[in-house]
Amino acid sequence: MTRLRELWEKLKFNSDLSSLTEEQIQAILPVLEQEADARRVKQIHYLLKRSGIKRIKRFEDFDWKFNPTLPRQEIMAFRASPWREEARNLLLVGSTGVGKSHIASALCYETIQKALPAAFLRCYDLVGKLKRARNKHAMIQYYSTINVLCLDELGYVFPTQEEANDIFQIISKRSENLPTIVTTNLVPSQWGKLFESATATAILDRLNMKGTFLTMEGPSYRGAK
Repeated sequence: MTRLRELWEKLKFNSDLSSLTEEQIQAILPVLEQEADARRVKQIHYLLKRSGIKRIKRFEDFDWKFNPTLPRQEIMAFRASPWREEARNLLLVGSTGVGKSHIASALCYETIQKALPAAFLRCYDLVGKLKRARNKHAMIQYYSTINVLCLDELGYVFPTQEEANDIFQIISKRSENLPTIVTTNLVPSQWGKLFESATATAILDRLNMKGTFLTMEGPSYRGAK
């Protein structure tokens, strides 16, 4: 940063940048690159802190050998696709401990590494945040417009009708514009246990737009530890 200021002091009175010498340009470029890298690292650190990710989980750390029945090919194909740019949704269905949250968190982490905002939070925490919010509309708007949103553990909380409507509003506003990732222990036909029939249908309809639904079955990683 100090070097950048020194160079700027020398050049700020030179409005015709085309008159810079090759030596001056070569001196400036590395400093600008260093400054850009430093700002990027700082931004990523900030986004990670705000994301809700408590513990970093990466694809490189996932133990695929433990449960070879997982739809690895489909998951990696989704990961490699332009899912952020094309607002593709992902629904991971399976029992506790099969790795749904790890996969979802890893996708959010990779998003942040691209310096893009992402939010990873349990449905229980989202409901609590909305309940305590001084300005619920602003919070709904925030989660409706963040680049990537992951709702983890949908199915462990039974929201009220008002809370269900809030969740629907967030997913609906994101529909076809921004990608949403959902992990749940309930297959779509069981979502009537969580929401009223009309709300469940409407939420699934929005997620199904550009949506990939994958079932993850097998033993629990937690039980093996």
